[in-house]
Amino acid sequence: MGGCWGIRGATTAEDNSRDSILSATKELLQRIVDENDLDKSQVAAVWFTTTSDLNAEYPALAARQLGWMNAALLCAHEMAVPNGLPRCIRVLILVNTSKSPEDLKYVYLKEAQGLRTQGLKP
Repeated sequence: MGGCWGIRGATTAEDNSRDSILSATKELLQRIVDENDLDKSQVAAVWFTTTSDLNAEYPALAARQLGWMNAALLCAHEMAVPNGLPRCIRVLILVNTSKSPEDLKYVYLKEAQGLRTQGLKP
C-alpha cells in the first residue's frame, strides 16, 4: 500500500537569528530523512510553521540549501497559544512512499521533544 503520507516533526531554535533557524531546521529535516530512509525525490511538499518569536529567516530556505528543489514549500506562523513552546519550528512533510502511515517516524528534537506526547493526553 503506497500513497502520499504526512510526516510531522518539530524542534526549537536557540534564538531568533538566521543561522539558528536554518541550523535547527536542517538538523530536523535531516533526522526525518534518516529516520524514515527517505530520498528527497519522495518529498512532494513541506509546510513549515514557526512561533511568532521566530522571524529572522524562512525555515524553507534550509530545505532549499539541502537540495530540495522540486518540493513545494510554504512557511507560516503558528497560533499564539498561551504558554506555548517558544522558538519552535514545526514541519509537515508530504512524501510519496510505499510505506504505510504506521511505519513512518515523527521526529521531535530539543525542547520540542515533549510536544508529541503532550497532544495525546486527555
